[in-house]
Amino acid sequence: MSKLYENRELSWLRFNERVLEESEDERTPLCERLSFLSIFQSNLDEFFMVRVGSIHDQMLLEENHTENKTHMTDSEQLEAIRERVKVLSKRKDASFDKLMGELEKHEITLINFAKLDAKEGEYLKQYFEREIMPLLSPNIVSKKQPFPFIKNNDICAMALLESGKSKNSKTGKSSKTTKTSIGIVPCNTGMFKRLIEIPGRKGHYMLAEELILHFLPIVFHGYNILGKSLIRVTRNADIDADKVYDEELNYRDHMAEVIKQRRRLQPVRIEYTRDIDKKTMATVVSYLHIDMEMIFKVSSPLDLSFLFEIQDNLRHNEELFYNKRIPQRSPDFDEKLPLLPQIIEKDKLLHYPYESIRPFLNMLSEAANDPDVVSIKMTLYRLAKHSKVVEALVEAAENGKQVDVLVELKARFDEENNIEWSRQLEQAGCHVIYGLDGLKVHSKLCLITMKKEGGVKYVTQIGTGNYNEKTARLYTDLCLMTANEKIGAEAARVFQALSLGEVMESTECLLVAPKCLQNKVIDKIEREIQIARDGGDGYVGIKINSLTDKLIIDKLIEASKAGVKIDMVIRGISCLHPGVKGETDNIRIISIVGRYLEHSRIYIFGKGEREEMYIASADFMTRNTVRRVEVAAPIYDEELKTRLRNFFNTQLKDNVKARYSDCNGDYKYVEHTEPAINAQEVFFEDAYRAVSNPLPEES
Repeated sequence: MSKLYENRELSWLRFNERVLEESEDERTPLCERLSFLSIFQSNLDEFFMVRVGSIHDQMLLEENHTENKTHMTDSEQLEAIRERVKVLSKRKDASFDKLMGELEKHEITLINFAKLDAKEGEYLKQYFEREIMPLLSPNIVSKKQPFPFIKNNDICAMALLESGKSKNSKTGKSSKTTKTSIGIVPCNTGMFKRLIEIPGRKGHYMLAEELILHFLPIVFHGYNILGKSLIRVTRNADIDADKVYDEELNYRDHMAEVIKQRRRLQPVRIEYTRDIDKKTMATVVSYLHIDMEMIFKVSSPLDLSFLFEIQDNLRHNEELFYNKRIPQRSPDFDEKLPLLPQIIEKDKLLHYPYESIRPFLNMLSEAANDPDVVSIKMTLYRLAKHSKVVEALVEAAENGKQVDVLVELKARFDEENNIEWSRQLEQAGCHVIYGLDGLKVHSKLCLITMKKEGGVKYVTQIGTGNYNEKTARLYTDLCLMTANEKIGAEAARVFQALSLGEVMESTECLLVAPKCLQNKVIDKIEREIQIARDGGDGYVGIKINSLTDKLIIDKLIEASKAGVKIDMVIRGISCLHPGVKGETDNIRIISIVGRYLEHSRIYIFGKGEREEMYIASADFMTRNTVRRVEVAAPIYDEELKTRLRNFFNTQLKDNVKARYSDCNGDYKYVEHTEPAINAQEVFFEDAYRAVSNPLPEES
């Protein structure tokens, strides 16, 4: 493995380890640590569904395929993933046990049958027979009954069954058989609650799947239970919608069929909770067509989503949660006055979740009713379930505006949601486009066109995050609103290209993937290299979620060797090792994992008068730079540039939630020196102070 590069999948596992660390960090309030533990698990589930699934698919296409940085083969990657996941799973189990121990101090306990008295056991037996058993669909695998289909990430109770005594029809004598079979009972029916409170023991709970597992002898009466366990199957979810395109269907119906196909894709992982006969497990593995190496034993519950219900039961204990923080109004807007004229007068920037998304939503609503507005064009990737963005677009269409909306139906795991929104938009009279062949449209771009006496006027919004009111309270993102004529005209060209099923071949001010972002970023780094070689102060500052694009990585290595100073804030994957002597000495990489999901992207090239600054929807991943439509927008306003520069520098100073990457790709907490700086808390303090509001704990 090259000393300069890190494998993408292993780097992602390092990121999820940092999420797990938050569940172990005693500085984090108890109930928030429960969230991080559940997020760690759901992250890992998606990793297997998408990334491990992708590697499995690649192995079917090319026997000796290697990835392009560390040159690991697919089988080598899977082996390394398995070993790392085993280590992380043990840490997850240990974190769960510790958290449950701490919850007991607050009168919350997850109980098992060994801790129940006879009366309680009898109550649960009656509860099971009355409330749960009638809703179960048990299966016994045999020659007549095939192995049942197990849904993705559903929990099942599994048992090795031995048939009981039977009578010989000729002699009438009883005889024991040694015939064994496998019993399967799906536990995720959705028809009964999962967290069951023990009567008379407030705060003492049992999980429904544990109840089902315990009472399997009732379910499979007439059989001896030789062994039993809970299992969970994770299926491949990596399906290429374009490769399986069905020309007989319209694109929206095709995507609905793709979703159905995904539900039945090949298993890539099995988890189980109890030791069970190896032969039985081998039989299950053969039925599911999965390798024995992809089986993992865990001691904690197979699905930790119930922890959010426990959180809800503890809401009255404020000390168990983060201090309350509410997105503040932006001091740059006077919300009592029309917003579009304010944007025309001066560029505006919103910083979520520290500032509210409300000015952007109000701007859309205002545009829907402004007689000067003739059209609204927008790209939509992920939306809230009750989207005010869609409401504004529908209102605009109903008011006679031309509304063009590109809805990306290939937004993984949001396809169904987007299909429904696309129907509603069409019904309201919006012109809906469904993306491009072979490319996802991931840009966050909105263009409002007004017809004034002096001609056409544009107001353009470019963001780093989705148009989603819910995630705007949880993710850190940036939203630029500008009336700059060059940006508006180029945004209009982007939408024209999208409507024709084309991509931008050239740009002047915007960076637009797939053809005008990667190359322009490399050119800007090259400029800094030349400045450093000429004895100048070359500088690159980058804030992104992931770094995997090898062309950009290699250019950053070249820049480091030339003396360019490079600061990078990368939340997740980084396939580059900083601090390697003689190679990446001038590169510093930190990752911030904290209360809010770091999601904003900022590119900075140069310092002083030649400094160029962009906000973008694109990470430096090949999928973003050459396989998606992405947009990065320049920041021209000097006040906004100063604000972004201060924001970036504050993150570089974080010594509470920041970890730095060493030359081996390992992450360690930044040494804590006084004063402690938690960048996310600093930004909220600034947001409250800007509108003269005291923080909740200060009021």
